[in-house]
Amino acid sequence: MTFQEYDFSKLRGRIKEKYGSESSFAKAMGMTNGALSQRLNNAVEFKQSEIYLAIKLLSIPEPEISKYFFAPKVQFSLTSAGRFEQSVSTK
Repeated sequence: MTFQEYDFSKLRGRIKEKYGSESSFAKAMGMTNGALSQRLNNAVEFKQSEIYLAIKLLSIPEPEISKYFFAPKVQFSLTSAGRFEQSVSTK
């Protein structure tokens, strides 16, 4: 099974801004540090209920939700012709 990988760098920044650390945020979310880490590293997908709670805890405005949770992780590779090629990362 493959799924879209997401870039959570903006979300990580918001977590640090509002909670100081990912471990403090994980506690507020009612999950372990490991569980949060799995989600932020694309090993496990966020559940809808987790996204909803995170939006509330982090005060993310509705029009900006996709920037935090659904920004595709983009990869660049160098082709044999010496050109950069962009692709969206999947697992």
